[in-house]
Amino acid sequence: MEYDWLGFGYAALVAAGGVVGYAKAGSVPSLAAGLLFGGLAGLGAYQQSKDPKNVWLSLVASGTLSAVMGMRFYNSRKAMPGIIAGASLLMVGRLGLQMMEKPL
Repeated sequence: MEYDWLGFGYAALVAAGGVVGYAKAGSVPSLAAGLLFGGLAGLGAYQQSKDPKNVWLSLVASGTLSAVMGMRFYNSRKAMPGIIAGASLLMVGRLGLQMMEKPL
């Protein structure tokens, strides 16, 4: 079994973003969302490690974060939403390429 290290790294980045949001601003919603979406991304990376065709959970988590954090970055111009939105957009692209090269 080949592990999806990039997916696990992305999940850790998302969870860390929630922790940083809580530490800097005391934002409990940032902490909860970061841990929830980080956990979903981690579970998606685990599922993808087991079956490389199983990209749906990772795609939903990264696509949702890409849209939500992209809007937050557009409105606030703060660094952390921009970092998460950019990483999420890269993950969506990566997963899209994986779907095109491996027929479902």
